[in-house]
Amino acid sequence: MHLKTLTLRGFKSFASATTLSLEPGITCVVGPNGSGKSNVVDALSWVMGEQGAKSLRGGKMEDVIFAGTAGRPPLGRAEVSLTIDNTDGALPIDYTEVTISRTLFRSGGSEYAINGSSCRLLDIQELLSDSGIGREMHVVVGQGQLDQVLRATPEERRGFIEEAAGVLKHRKRKEKALRKLEAMAGNLARLTDLTTELRRQLGPLGRQAEAARKARTVQSDLRDARARLLADDLAQLGAQLEQERADEAALAERRRAAEDALGVARQRLARLEVAAAASARAASRATDTFHGLGAVRERLRGLASLADERVRLLGTAEPEHRGQDPEELEAQAERARASEAELEREVEIARTALEGAVAARGDTETAAAAAEKELATLLRGAADRREGLARLSGQVAARRSRVEAADAEIERVQAGLAAAERRAEEAAARFAELERDVLGAEAGEEGLDADHERAVAALTEARSAVERLEERVAAAETERATWSARVETLSLSLDRKDGAGALLAADPAGVLGSVASLLGVEAGYEEAVAAALGPLADAVAVESLGAAVDALRLLRDDDAGRAGLVVGGSDGAAPAPPEVPLPDGARRGVDVVTATGPAAAALRHLLAAVVVVEDLAQARALVAAHPTTVAVTRAGDLLAATRASGGSAAAPSVLHLTSALEEARAGLDDAVARGEQGREDLVGARAALEAAQTRHDETLDRLHESDAAMAAVAEQLGTLGSARTGAQAEAERHRTALAEATERRHQDAAALDDLVHRLEVAEAEPTRSEEDIAAATEARDVAQRAAGAARQEETEARLTLRTAEERARAVSGRAQGLARAAERERQAREQAAARARRRAAEADRAAGVRGDVATALEALARSTERAAAERAAAEAEREEQRAEVDAVRADVDRLSGELRDLTDVAHRDEVARAQQVARFEQLRARAVEELGTEPESLVEEFGPHREVPVPRPADAAEDDPDPDPVPYVRAEQEKRLAAAERALKRIGTVNPLALEEFAALEERHRFLTEQLADLKGSREDLLQIVAEIDERVQQVFAEAYQDTAAQFERVFARLFPGGEGRLVLTEPGDLLTTGIEVEARPAGKKVKRLSLLSGGERSLTAVAFLVSIFKARPSPFYVMDEVEAALDDVNLGRLLEIFRELQEDSQLVVITHQKRTMEVADALYGVTMRGDGVTTVISQRLREAAEAG
Repeated sequence: MHLKTLTLRGFKSFASATTLSLEPGITCVVGPNGSGKSNVVDALSWVMGEQGAKSLRGGKMEDVIFAGTAGRPPLGRAEVSLTIDNTDGALPIDYTEVTISRTLFRSGGSEYAINGSSCRLLDIQELLSDSGIGREMHVVVGQGQLDQVLRATPEERRGFIEEAAGVLKHRKRKEKALRKLEAMAGNLARLTDLTTELRRQLGPLGRQAEAARKARTVQSDLRDARARLLADDLAQLGAQLEQERADEAALAERRRAAEDALGVARQRLARLEVAAAASARAASRATDTFHGLGAVRERLRGLASLADERVRLLGTAEPEHRGQDPEELEAQAERARASEAELEREVEIARTALEGAVAARGDTETAAAAAEKELATLLRGAADRREGLARLSGQVAARRSRVEAADAEIERVQAGLAAAERRAEEAAARFAELERDVLGAEAGEEGLDADHERAVAALTEARSAVERLEERVAAAETERATWSARVETLSLSLDRKDGAGALLAADPAGVLGSVASLLGVEAGYEEAVAAALGPLADAVAVESLGAAVDALRLLRDDDAGRAGLVVGGSDGAAPAPPEVPLPDGARRGVDVVTATGPAAAALRHLLAAVVVVEDLAQARALVAAHPTTVAVTRAGDLLAATRASGGSAAAPSVLHLTSALEEARAGLDDAVARGEQGREDLVGARAALEAAQTRHDETLDRLHESDAAMAAVAEQLGTLGSARTGAQAEAERHRTALAEATERRHQDAAALDDLVHRLEVAEAEPTRSEEDIAAATEARDVAQRAAGAARQEETEARLTLRTAEERARAVSGRAQGLARAAERERQAREQAAARARRRAAEADRAAGVRGDVATALEALARSTERAAAERAAAEAEREEQRAEVDAVRADVDRLSGELRDLTDVAHRDEVARAQQVARFEQLRARAVEELGTEPESLVEEFGPHREVPVPRPADAAEDDPDPDPVPYVRAEQEKRLAAAERALKRIGTVNPLALEEFAALEERHRFLTEQLADLKGSREDLLQIVAEIDERVQQVFAEAYQDTAAQFERVFARLFPGGEGRLVLTEPGDLLTTGIEVEARPAGKKVKRLSLLSGGERSLTAVAFLVSIFKARPSPFYVMDEVEAALDDVNLGRLLEIFRELQEDSQLVVITHQKRTMEVADALYGVTMRGDGVTTVISQRLREAAEAG
């Protein structure tokens, strides 16, 4: 068995997946400090189950995850996989290769797996412990582990040996057995107490069970007697009910005949009332027509007067419009345009003259400059001749040298510029190539940004929708609470305690309900209708006069108080209201209410003479004109010819409260509906919010991943951009230097040409006369005077041009203003003519209207006469129908009295029958509740037609025949019931569940007694197991200690030649708890205590102790982290010899800086830290390399 591969992903500095292939033998891991060598040891400890963050050189377990660097983002998890070669079967698992993996997420979650299958940490620890690799990890010797061995207590040193010998798993099993014993002791004590308590309860419960058996026999006899008596009552009462139902059928037949006759009479009355109502409507229409024709006549007379006045006004002529002549204004505009054209021509002439003056001034100034230059040349030539040709020749040579040096500098700068431009082009090409490679990533980045923005917008919208719906639901809930409280308050206000409330609560036959509930009132008219009805607003409506009589009798008999009643009649139309002309804004009382049912006609009759007006002034005028009318204001003030009521506002009427209750209920229903709808919408909105949140998180994760990738690309682009910028800056510096050198070269060349010319002039004309200089001076003066005159002419030309332009601007707007004034004058004259034509047409129309009105008035007079005649005929017909209706109504009243008498008899019989039915139902309910039997089955099985069985005597023998049953006698059964009740009373209180409880308690006592015996047996078994474990631990530890002590003496002698070392037990008589002391005496020293040794000797002693354990109980592999760092060359050589011996039985993984340790290795791993903070590994098999060499 040996370690085969170790794979790290995101573990500490190993950001990328890194795999170390480990071979049998010695594998060394080398590298500079801080490169991540010890992270390999930490990874091995971590994957094998290490749980201490400090043992992994961290503050918390999350520190093992790659934390990121400046150029690389942090990772979200760390994963380490260790593959072990199990060909020899050292691990107790049926695989030749075992891969153990451990994953830790930054959120805190972790996963463990064996060969890809999820498992627990305990499973990994138990798997490794069977091969000598325990939780203490003695096979991994990390940095500082040697010092920990030296500072360990004797008991801790014992733990190293126990782990190597495999004793820890036995101790773990012993601890588990002891924990079970402790739990079992508590359970045993509780079980013993419970068994004792059950034995104490069995005695009293047995006595209760015996009493329950006796009571069961008496209760059976009691139930039989009670059932027979109840069945007899049911049979007798059922027979009485059948007889009364037959009498009810005969009375119902008589009532139907009376109702049919009354129905025929009421139908005739209804037809007559309909006809009377039609006649009343016809008479009302005739009256309305008559009054309407009168009103039309008045309106036509007013229209005629208006037409006369309009003809008079339109016949007067309108004042004539006065203004300037448009033609004259047009002529003035034309003259202004001609002046403007002439001025523009003058401006062009002045501009041409200015251009000529400017050209002349330029020519004269050029000639003056040439003359000045010629004079300067002659003067310098004379001066040069005076200075001497030799000096001038020297200046020419020096300037020519500077020109040649400038040419060389220009060539050098041009070469540097070409090189810099070439480097810039190469960097730009590499930059463009990388940009082309990143184009796809940038396009994806834009798509991710758009997706994330859409997800953010969707999430915001979903949150807003949820908030809006929550506000709607909260508002609806608030409104629901408000309306609910209002409904409850109004309902309590309408809960009446007077006679009307008693009637409504009793709900006798014929009561329709309160007037307020049957009458619908338009909003705003509640006070007016309540005042019009007066006390009847709080009254109760009944369907007929008989129902009213019954209600009054009920109130008197029950002493329930007084109540007002509105007596309903037929469903026909109510009497027509009196014909009264209504003031503005007034309405009839019957028009502001709605009523249906038997009481509708009576309610409309009560309001027939009522008119609702705006105020008391209208009410007084209306009542004064029509004394039969009752006027009511909307504020509740009533005024009639003989009575009046009103004043300040009082308590709300029942009508007002009823209307408010209906409004509150409607509001409550609406609030509940809106709340339910809002909650339904809120469920969908929250689901949409969850989906939007999920989408947002997904897009954000993808965007973060893309940002990390783009950051790496951006770093490369930044490097190339810096290179390109540097090259471009260098090229720009060369261009600047080249421009400066070229400029200096041009200046030097110009100076050289001037010097050469001066030299040539001096050599060619050595004796130039003073006359030539004088002539040149005269020519220069003439040219300067000509230039001054040209400049003066240019100034005068500019002044002339400016004056012409100002005159042209002054004239340019005048022509346009005159043209606009002419157009406005023409439009004003056209409008005046149009107005005159309209006035003439309107005058003609007014005259036509005046004639038509005269004709209409003549026809209207004839129509008014006919309307008056029709109104008189309709009034006569209405009086005849009213007399016939009165006669038929008398017949209806007579038939209604007969029907009431029959109804009273039926009601009395119905009340008596209802009482008998109630008693019968009570008996049926008793049959079900007391006996648990349906009434029909009870009568069938226990009725008076059944014989009563006689119980067997108590002293009768078993073979004696049963007594013969006897006929049913009610008195005997009543005596039997009383005797059973007395016997049951003598028994006293009985626990009906005593029999079942006694049987259950007895069974539980027997079960617990058996369990108690089982627990005692299990306890003895566990104590035997503990004893066997202790014996096994002593045996295994004694053998391991003897082997380790022997190996320590040999290893110590090799590491300390001439020295002496041994291991000593602190308590030799108790091998289960004894510790181990280490005695070390190097050669030439008499000390034995470890604390008195030097640092190197202490480290070497710790190595000797660990190596002794390794040799006594070899492990498949060992990991050592710089254990030889404190040793000199001699001791290092001795330790390496021991490493070679350990190599024969175990695999060694050594972290080292020592060259000699590297030389003995079979494989070498180099660990280095890249510039981005990530560890990189390079491997080499030294044996193969040596053979190849």
